[in-house]
Amino acid sequence: MSQIALPLVWPAGEDERSFCAGEANAEVLRHLGHWALWPVMATILTGPRKSGRSLLGRIFAARTGGQLIDDAETRDEEAIFHAWNRAQTTRRPLLLIADTAPPAWRVALPDLASRLAASPHVAIAEPDDALLRAILEKLLAQRGLAARPDVLLWLVQRIERSYVGLLRAVDAIDEAALVRRSPLTIPLARRALATRGVIDDS
Repeated sequence: MSQIALPLVWPAGEDERSFCAGEANAEVLRHLGHWALWPVMATILTGPRKSGRSLLGRIFAARTGGQLIDDAETRDEEAIFHAWNRAQTTRRPLLLIADTAPPAWRVALPDLASRLAASPHVAIAEPDDALLRAILEKLLAQRGLAARPDVLLWLVQRIERSYVGLLRAVDAIDEAALVRRSPLTIPLARRALATRGVIDDS
């Protein structure tokens, strides 16, 4: 499992090393890496909350000189309309991050709706086991918790297959380790997750 692997010639910076790449986001990375070939200079990126979509958007905007509009479905439609038009004129990409793409994202402004309909849409999926393990290992290491391979395997087999569920599990384990001042073991993880109701491992 590698860290971010945007198919571009840029060196990896700190932000890139914070992003885990896997099958769940491979299509998105390929698409962003070839932004110069987009049919229009705008793309809608969707995906689950906590999936790294905002981090990826910031990396993309910084590296391409493009514009990022996060939580786009909550933003002013006129502003998005003008940003979309500006991207076509400047040939600098516009990345719109939203929970859903049109038509589920209901757009009232007809001119904007037609432009968004012409824009590519890519989506980050929920993590598979390999990506789940990579993110778990990274998040636990950031909390100062070294996870042995057997502990990681145990966790991957039991926690919810979602980015939000993964974060809840890490928070529970981190809190238990701090309270008990103990290293990360399977018994500690089992107690922590069962106490929080994250798993039922009885």
